[in-house]
Order: sequence, then structure tokens, then C-alpha cells
Amino acid sequence: MDKNVKQGKGYWSAAVTASSHALDLPTGLFKQSDPEAIAAGLLEAAEQSPIRKRSAYGSAMAMLCFYINRAGTNLSDAERARLNAAKTALRRLAGRTP
Repeated sequence: MDKNVKQGKGYWSAAVTASSHALDLPTGLFKQSDPEAIAAGLLEAAEQSPIRKRSAYGSAMAMLCFYINRAGTNLSDAERARLNAAKTALRRLAGRTP
């Protein structure tokens, strides 16, 4: 089934966001203005999660990418740039700088 098709009363991504307990993220984390703070918050939440299925870095990056992809065209250029900067900061904090 196409991911963009409505299933029942919402989209599949909303159900994943509502029912996933893999990372307990602080409210408003993705709205913070500092990419370093976003990255640090994601990494801390991933490190504290007892049920994640991959490394803390992998879980944090997956959640950040999921948020960016779910927001899609609703993100302004400035928001997208801030979140992409958070990806770079997350790589650096996890010691994965290319």
C-alpha cells in the first residue's frame, strides 16, 4: 500500500509517532533553535532507552530522519537547514564525523 494513502483516520506515520516508545523525546525537541541542542537531546534519549533495537547513534539519527521526512514540504527552508545541521552535530557528538 502506498505510504501516502490515508489508512482509517490518519496517516501511518502519525500512528508510528503516537505508538512508538523506543525513544522518549522531550516535548518541543525538534522546535529548538540550536542544532547542537537537538542532537544532544536525541542522543541522550537514545542512550537512555532500554528498548532500542540499534545503537544510540543509529536510533537518534533514525528519529531525526523520520521527523524530517514526515514533515516533508511543511518544513521551511530555514527549518530544514536547522534540522540538517542537527544531523551534522549528531554525527560529531557520536564521533562519526566523516
